[in-house]
Amino acid sequence: MSGNRLFVFGFGDSAMRLADNAATRGYRCAGTVRTADKAPAILARGHDAVHFERTAPLSDPANVFAGATHLLSSIPPDPDGDPALAVHGPDIERHARELRWIGYFSTTGVYGDHGGAWVDEDTPPAPASERAQRRLLAEQRWQALGGRLGVPVHIFRLPGIYGPGRSALDQVRAGSARRIVKPGQVFSRIHVDDIATTVLTSMERPERAGLYNVADDEPAPQADVVAYACTLLEVEPPPLIDFAEMESSLSPMARSFYAESRRVRNARIKQELGVTLSYPTYREGLRAILAGGG
Repeated sequence: MSGNRLFVFGFGDSAMRLADNAATRGYRCAGTVRTADKAPAILARGHDAVHFERTAPLSDPANVFAGATHLLSSIPPDPDGDPALAVHGPDIERHARELRWIGYFSTTGVYGDHGGAWVDEDTPPAPASERAQRRLLAEQRWQALGGRLGVPVHIFRLPGIYGPGRSALDQVRAGSARRIVKPGQVFSRIHVDDIATTVLTSMERPERAGLYNVADDEPAPQADVVAYACTLLEVEPPPLIDFAEMESSLSPMARSFYAESRRVRNARIKQELGVTLSYPTYREGLRAILAGGG
């Protein structure tokens, strides 16, 4: 695996976990950051970091893409489209001659509202929000790029992501956790480590294009997750609050989350990729975070 090089647009938490795992398999990893202060932490983990924004293109794209065998984008599209494709799509086509795999982090929001019913990868997308509509268009454009290059593109549709430093445990500790109840409302979620495992498995099976829901086994109301976090921390849970009482005070993004309800099936990552989730429900995930092991 020593010849494999992963380049990531958007070195966020999920991509960083992936890079750490990939490095143990011999991959050399590099990715983009928007601010210089994030680079030292990435360098300390053995990865390279370069600055990129829509208004600040990569300084040497020919060198960046020339040796890349795997390319992942985790940058969300903005109102003008996908920044990585808009700025460097032509450079990828021109210089990335060694690419064997392209990955893109999308969202299960592209399915739209299903009233709590199950969705899978064969469910037709019906994005309601502008944010989800942009994601679906970005999926299609990455797939088109892969088609032109003859490189398989793997799309990963992600639900709510949690992990160390970004879980219900942290919200409870900070005093910001709320148990909002909307009848029939459920959310799917995924631990950040299970994202990394799934994507790395995909990288090592690049024979054909793929579309994957990366979610755990148990969609659940957020109020249940908060209550379980309180149980683990041995504190009283916050009171239940009716969504109708809270709606006007929620941010537009929070309202958009509560406007949709769906259960996301994950059978394909198990059947096609052979993935075994380390945290099949939020219970295992939160227990591991509390124990410092996840």
